[in-house]
Amino acid sequence: MMKILNKIIACCVLCIVLIQSTNAQQSKIDKANLYFDNFAYIDAKELYLKLVKKGHRSEEVFRKLADCYYYNAELKDAVDWYEELYTSYPETTSPEYLFRYSQCLKNIEDYQTSDLVMDDFYKRVGGNEERGKLYNQYRDYLDLKTKNLDHFNLFNLSVINTDGIDFAPSFYNDTTLVYSSFRGMAASKVVHEWNDDNFLDLYSVDISNAQNFDFTSKPKRFSKNINTKLHESSSVFTKDRSTVYFTRNNYNKGTIHKDSEGTTRLKLYKADLDSSGNWTNVRELPFNSDNYSVAHPALSNDGKQLFFASDMPGTYGFSDLYVVDILDNDSYSTPRNLGPSINTESRETFPFISKSGKLYFSSDGHVGLGGLDVFLVNSIADISSEQTVKPYNLGAPINGSFDDFSFIVDEDRKLGFFSSNRSMGKGADDIYGFRQLKEFDFSCYTFLEGVITDAKTSETIPGAQLVITTTKEDAKVKEREEESDFNGKYTSKIYCDTPYEIVVSKEGYQSKKVYLKTFNEEGKLHIKDVALMPVPKPVVVERVAPPAPIINNVAVQLGDNLAEVLNLNPIYFDKDKSFIRPDAEIELRKVIEVMEKYPSLSIDIRSHTDSRASTKYNLALSSRRAARTRMYLIEHGGISPYRLTKRGYGEEQLLNECSDGIECFEEQHQLNRRSEFIIVKQ
Repeated sequence: MMKILNKIIACCVLCIVLIQSTNAQQSKIDKANLYFDNFAYIDAKELYLKLVKKGHRSEEVFRKLADCYYYNAELKDAVDWYEELYTSYPETTSPEYLFRYSQCLKNIEDYQTSDLVMDDFYKRVGGNEERGKLYNQYRDYLDLKTKNLDHFNLFNLSVINTDGIDFAPSFYNDTTLVYSSFRGMAASKVVHEWNDDNFLDLYSVDISNAQNFDFTSKPKRFSKNINTKLHESSSVFTKDRSTVYFTRNNYNKGTIHKDSEGTTRLKLYKADLDSSGNWTNVRELPFNSDNYSVAHPALSNDGKQLFFASDMPGTYGFSDLYVVDILDNDSYSTPRNLGPSINTESRETFPFISKSGKLYFSSDGHVGLGGLDVFLVNSIADISSEQTVKPYNLGAPINGSFDDFSFIVDEDRKLGFFSSNRSMGKGADDIYGFRQLKEFDFSCYTFLEGVITDAKTSETIPGAQLVITTTKEDAKVKEREEESDFNGKYTSKIYCDTPYEIVVSKEGYQSKKVYLKTFNEEGKLHIKDVALMPVPKPVVVERVAPPAPIINNVAVQLGDNLAEVLNLNPIYFDKDKSFIRPDAEIELRKVIEVMEKYPSLSIDIRSHTDSRASTKYNLALSSRRAARTRMYLIEHGGISPYRLTKRGYGEEQLLNECSDGIECFEEQHQLNRRSEFIIVKQ
């Protein structure tokens, strides 16, 4: 009887312990969620990380932990947790988190996996979601990395930038720039819970020598009447410099106001310059609200319209661009949404109107290179008349895989400024100056692709030459030259609504001429396959290969695996992970040393997985591993990105018999989780 009683008591004690443990864990989750809901992402992140470290796994924790990094623009770190979310809960992860995951993958330049995730996103949302339609229509976004490289020269402004946040530049006049920063507040105890940075104030700096971006004067606080103990940022001035519109936390007459959930929102304010040169009569605009944010003002060139970003009711996504008419006696029209041509289900923010009436803004909903990109609409008049417009991505070097935003430009002097958190900067967000070298091309483009084959054998023909010519008088480019790749495929970007003659040639084949009239539709894809007839006796041209580099007393050749030449230990990865392990770093340093010694050497990084998990997932996992390996060589070895290509092969090239359905030891599977370094140029 006593034994039974003791067992009952032991079971009761165990149940109490388990209940207490569960309750304690839930208490920590509730506390982390409270931080998260109040935008205190640093504190929330630390609690979520502790929960995960102790073994807690749930869709909610992975989702919010990833978002903590995402909302603080730490996209590289967000990748790992969105990956955990997506791989652990593939069926229930909502499309919004697939979109964020794909954006973060772009940040580490893993565009292959990003596209796979976006393919899944598009399958789920289809034509019912603007971001899905844009992705499906404009698959050529990587062209943005090179198309405008020669349009700008960039300058990092060391006098302005700190090791924290510096952003939102605006022109006060030709010689003064106003911007937002937490400069000079390192000792302050007042911080913004969102990311633990000090609160922002407006500063001004002399840019008299802006043509050379050689600033020597130190920034100073803009106005003690405008700067408060909370955030001030993103200002714009009227032409006569007598009025300023600016963004501030919901703070007025010494009181901080919050919404029903306890959140302090952003509002737009206005101030006037008095005869003594002081900013006075600070008042908030009438379309502000305690329940949503209104921020980042921009003025039309005639001063009659005010543009801004907001998440007010009626917004398509997280924030949209709006406009109001400026009326007499501090009154304004009802805010008007700029519509679905501009706004998406994500973020549209930081508008700027140039002297010629162009609208610049930042978005992570339109197709871009990752994070916020800067976009351009040629005329705000087109938007005002409710025409369908296509925002134009400025491309590199303004845009990249990080957040790029708050773009302004002086069109007369061909210079301007923007903000970015790219890795080459001094702080979290830096202000960059630029000189514009070329005007933008707003022509309508379409795309042509096809495969060149042997008319007798149907085999593909690599290296075929294509000369694409138009007779259209107003075409800026009369002739283009392309070449088919190793799979016989070619692609070309050509004008809409234009007749073309295409001449295809290849040594040993008869040349062939075909004709095409392109559609008058932006981004439309045309397929034109061409079969060439071989000639009886093809001419063979002998080529002398360059001398092979000598590495470890071995004359390496194209196609050799550098890992074998260097006797590297295998670059292994943990199961289901793409982290670079400490043992792998030792081997990668050897690769870096060889590439520094032989600067003409280029390699193709090939990553492989074992056969466990699905074929599609393994392909994505190997792509991430290849991307991480390439990123390590670039960031830690200073190797030029142009010398490194990458590809993930998934489980296609196993080294042993451990394929699907075959039972193997872990050591056998480990052999297949590897990276190779194939020499593609000596």
